[in-house]
Amino acid sequence: MTSQSILKFSCSLSICFLLTACEKKFNPVDGAPPTTQVIENGNNDVVSVDKLGQFPLVVAERFETANKLNVTGTVAPDISREVPVISLASGRVVDIKARLDDNVKKGDLLLRVQSPDITNAYDTYLKAVNDEQLANRAYIRAKDLYTHGAISQAQLEQAEDIEKDAQADLHAAEQQLETLGARKDHPSSLVNVYAPISGVIVAQNVTNGAAAGVTFSGSSNAFTIADLSVVWILCDVYENDLPKIQRGQSAQIRLNAYPDRVLMGRISDIGPVLDPSIRTAKVRIEVANPGILKIGMFVTATLESNTKEVRAVVPTTAILHLHDRQWVFIPSGGTQFRRVEVNTGSMLEGDRQEIISGLNPGQQVVARALQMEAMLEAR
Repeated sequence: MTSQSILKFSCSLSICFLLTACEKKFNPVDGAPPTTQVIENGNNDVVSVDKLGQFPLVVAERFETANKLNVTGTVAPDISREVPVISLASGRVVDIKARLDDNVKKGDLLLRVQSPDITNAYDTYLKAVNDEQLANRAYIRAKDLYTHGAISQAQLEQAEDIEKDAQADLHAAEQQLETLGARKDHPSSLVNVYAPISGVIVAQNVTNGAAAGVTFSGSSNAFTIADLSVVWILCDVYENDLPKIQRGQSAQIRLNAYPDRVLMGRISDIGPVLDPSIRTAKVRIEVANPGILKIGMFVTATLESNTKEVRAVVPTTAILHLHDRQWVFIPSGGTQFRRVEVNTGSMLEGDRQEIISGLNPGQQVVARALQMEAMLEAR
């Protein structure tokens, strides 16, 4: 045998040993189940597998829910429950019994005002009393003279008219004292100002020694009291969301300070004028205050419409959370599955989640999206 023939035989023998060794190395272990293979298809959102049994499917359920809109707002007083505390008597404040943010009850003394208006009004009252007494005596004499034929009927009627005018002036003087807060039987230059309603003092315009009343201060409003048992939530709702809401619609109120408390309210008004810069309308929600709502608080309001919307619901395991987005895998024919982005909604009982968009009720999805994504990443 020539040297060239010997060389060819040696090479052939080496290749045979190499192939035999490779075949033994890559044979699967006896009795182990074959693994599912991912088939390359060139599309990062499509997975092709050779065995479908390892990826069970579930059907998206049909779920009816009220249309919800989340908006932010602030707590404000109900202006119909705000009452000014007025001092009609002008003068100087000599004593203040209440301060800003105090809780007061109806009839509580708030301040005292020393006023020359009382002096003038009482002087007018005393003169009216004297004039009425004089007119009354003259009328009595006129009736007696008329009875004896000493005067005419016209003179009697004139005396009667003077008496009625004096009574009217006296009544007006009494009313003036009462309006200013003074009593005719206990005259004093000090006027007491009382709380007209129960509530919280939300504005204070006077201090000790300051002027009070229109004549000296330019305003009769000394305090403002607000009844905060019912408050308003004022929200800005964008123009495109206005068709989703209506008056009388219920609203859930959540507070940053009390995350575990949920209050219920209702929409009482939708502003007729839009803010031209941000295209929003003011929406007013009335809420009963359990005592924790404070003026100026920031809240989140969830508005629920009276109409129902149909949504799809799937198990939470069927949703893949990737890069702040949500996905599901749906069958795409044969052995292929396609990754589809969805917009998720509220969590439901039984580890289920609502799908707002991207999936319809009745569609099939892969029950375990994370398992499918792992295979897609390993491709």
